[in-house]
Amino acid sequence: MFQRLMPREGRFFSYFDEHAEQIVLGAEQLTALMRSVGELEERKRNIENIEHRADKVTQQTMQLLHHTFITPMDRDDIHQLITRMDDILDLMEDVSQCMFLYDIREVTDAAVELADLCLTSAQKVKAAVSELNNLKNSKHILELCSEIDRLEGDSDRVMRSAMAKLFREETDAMQVLKMKEIYQLLESVTDRCQDVANIIEGIVIENA
Repeated sequence: MFQRLMPREGRFFSYFDEHAEQIVLGAEQLTALMRSVGELEERKRNIENIEHRADKVTQQTMQLLHHTFITPMDRDDIHQLITRMDDILDLMEDVSQCMFLYDIREVTDAAVELADLCLTSAQKVKAAVSELNNLKNSKHILELCSEIDRLEGDSDRVMRSAMAKLFREETDAMQVLKMKEIYQLLESVTDRCQDVANIIEGIVIENA
């Protein structure tokens, strides 16, 4: 009873929203990169800047967590959520860095499709995160989490199909290795989005 009467720090939700916004911005840059590889250096730089801004939000969240006595949700859930959100942008940056290091001059339709799935997943993550401050909408939050799970499954299928085509049709061994890594990194972005969805589902179930 005493803890329920204590003031709870609400800035966590603002930080979650701010970080989720950076995730969407990063995904938008990623899809733009896949559609126009000639802009690789500019898009890579933009993603780096977005990732750095998100890192600052993560650090602010961790500092607030360490200095807050009563939190609006389980402390471990807060830590896990912001950490997994940060992982999403880290992987987006890995994609752009990998493309730059490998000097990728063109990408396949499958890579573009995977990037589109990353963007849609990021948008769903942002929508779900924005609802955490009001768990009265728990049904809608869980629906968003289910959509993120579905998108991850779609991404996995696209990647498997792209890999099969790559190994069957590409004769340049170096190109096979390069695109294989790009595909895997892109698919991993949706994996991390699914991780965030799983954490959010747990929060909703615990607090609804």
